Amino acid sequence: MRIHDISIPIHPAMIVWPGQPGVATRYLSQISAGDRSTVTHLSLSVHTGTHMDAPCHFVAGQEGIDQLDLKTLVGPALVVDATHAAELSAEVFDVLAIPAHTERLIVRTTNSQLWDDPAHDAFAEAYVGVTPSGAQWLVDHGVKLIGVDYLSVAPYDDLVVPHQILLGAKVVIVEGLNVQAITPGVYELVCLPLKIVGSDGSPVRAILIERGE
Repeated sequence: MRIHDISIPIHPAMIVWPGQPGVATRYLSQISAGDRSTVTHLSLSVHTGTHMDAPCHFVAGQEGIDQLDLKTLVGPALVVDATHAAELSAEVFDVLAIPAHTERLIVRTTNSQLWDDPAHDAFAEAYVGVTPSGAQWLVDHGVKLIGVDYLSVAPYDDLVVPHQILLGAKVVIVEGLNVQAITPGVYELVCLPLKIVGSDGSPVRAILIERGE
């Protein structure tokens, strides 16, 4: 069994969504200062780094992150390569030869290259996102979880509609994945949020499990 960690590290210098607070840490106590234990206080948005959106993030009155069905968050996931695409539209999904009944889909785009690029020190507005037609394609084809490799599933200049289409249909959205080193194919996904009551999102640790014959 091989485990692929597809989460991005959380640290104070990391890139966050424009206008959102950065990651902040401070020690409440430190062994090196003579305390009996080291305890760290962490402050961050629930949409920091690799994270999951809850339906209430863009759809009023819908469920929080603690109400998601855990069965959707663990199980077979298909990783597809869309590094040729400037956007993830219905037309792009049509040509990716995604098998029928695929419930968990992770899309590798040129976004993933950003995470390992030393020059990527500021938010990239021109990332590849799922368009409204692409979001409707996912809903119509029964996808229950969509994973993308930048900080939003939707394009920077069209955020609301793709989110509303997906979250309104209870499609789980996982954002901020790094799948640059992942070979397309089927893996076992484990991707669990913190159980924050009523929250519109949560950081997650996402892994893909590759089992040998």
